[in-house]
Amino acid sequence: MLVLGIESTAHTASVGVVDETAKVLALASSMHRPEHGGIHPREAANHHVDVLPELVGRALEEGRVRPSELDAVAFAQGPGLGPCLRAGATVGRMLSMAWRRPLVPVNHCVAHVEIARVLSGLDDPILLYASGGNTQVIAYARGRYRVLGETLDVGIGNFLDKLWIEFGGTFPGGPALEREALEGRELHPLPYSVHGMDVAFSGMMTATLALRARGVPRPDLAYSVEATAYAMLTEITERALAHLRGEGVVLGGGVACNQRLQGMVRAMVEGRGGTMFAPPRSLCVDNGAMIAWTGLLAHRLGVHVSVAASGVQPRQRTDLVTTPWRESPAERRVAAAPPPVG
Repeated sequence: MLVLGIESTAHTASVGVVDETAKVLALASSMHRPEHGGIHPREAANHHVDVLPELVGRALEEGRVRPSELDAVAFAQGPGLGPCLRAGATVGRMLSMAWRRPLVPVNHCVAHVEIARVLSGLDDPILLYASGGNTQVIAYARGRYRVLGETLDVGIGNFLDKLWIEFGGTFPGGPALEREALEGRELHPLPYSVHGMDVAFSGMMTATLALRARGVPRPDLAYSVEATAYAMLTEITERALAHLRGEGVVLGGGVACNQRLQGMVRAMVEGRGGTMFAPPRSLCVDNGAMIAWTGLLAHRLGVHVSVAASGVQPRQRTDLVTTPWRESPAERRVAAAPPPVG
């Protein structure tokens, strides 16, 4: 079985092809990099429109796959930036119709879970999902993935990007901030905003800029931001792991590529006797292979959508998407049972 997947939720357009063993046969990606400021949704969408046809061709060539050999076409339905999602969905619809292949909608967050789950070999891990627009701790329960904790204001990646731009840098900010933090020597106190299982970053932004105005060196600020923000994420992940008595934690999202974050989470998880896994960078950031793999899981169970019903959902939540491939036989019987009368 072969499925082609299209990712276009934010700054990255990507096309991947996977088989039924989760082997990535091809992965072609292109990232929109604005000259100034952050991402403008329309500009990013225009970038995706320009590059996606070429990426599809590159993926087919790299994977040595003919369209007639594909079993389905999957696309990221949400969540994400509306114009960007529509660019990818339009290409997915066109390919589905031209190649006469089923069209499979995929939740972007669930795709991060599934690619990390299959690569890690962990059957039921907790996911720490840390990216530009999303910061969530996710676990499976009763037919779908549940959000145990999340950001109350902005995603961790958006926070880091905005902070770096305020420092005079350009998008994307996370990798540059990580390099700067390696030179930091002094840890400055910053707001540690953990509210139960949720986190918030806006207060840290204000405090960091105030320290910057007082002349605190940028490397020290970058180090302090990473140490504080990633400790917050590690804390809520540990709380979820303890509550569920989980076997391990997997990471997903662009910020999850950060070595300091990975080290902090690994130390916490292994200290509790569990396993921590982070996919390789190409499969940790937004990518078409994770869309293809999750689309393949759904396609196996006949989850398809017509072109007319394939509208994107920019605010689609992880915990509102069913995942029938995770359900036990007992759960499937409950889902198929008629509702009670009266």
